[in-house]
Amino acid sequence: MHRSIGTDAIAEEYIAGRELTQSLLGNWRLQAFPLWELVFRNLPEGSLPIATARAKFDRAYQARIGIDSGPASEIPAAAAERIARICKRAYRALGLAGYARLDLRLSEDGQIHVIEINSTPDVKEGEDFAASAAAAGIAYPQLIQRILTLGISHGREQDRI
Repeated sequence: MHRSIGTDAIAEEYIAGRELTQSLLGNWRLQAFPLWELVFRNLPEGSLPIATARAKFDRAYQARIGIDSGPASEIPAAAAERIARICKRAYRALGLAGYARLDLRLSEDGQIHVIEINSTPDVKEGEDFAASAAAAGIAYPQLIQRILTLGISHGREQDRI
């Protein structure tokens, strides 16, 4: 791989399970929005449900494969709380502030795997981050105002209270 592309490469192990995202808002005190799930309804035989760039952004491909996202179903409250705790620990460990979305895999045996942390996810109205915030009762204008306020107040002591 190094010889053929001339750059560093990362090899990852595929983990079978559900493709989830956890959206977080806050600097010190963090709010976890409802878990979101990427669902693949019509994958071709032998294909794996992986959130590739094509799966995320190619509308024609999404329609053909039956890819949709929305609130994660049938996740027990205790598991959702455990996922939120793990995500908050990762967020803090990386020194993040404002908002982020963590991409996760919930394996068939119930293990939680943090796949990626997106420190600047798309906050466009209707996208997963904003839709998850709406499911938590935060209207889009309020969400944007909170993100701006968190940016302005980052590092101030009042956010740590």
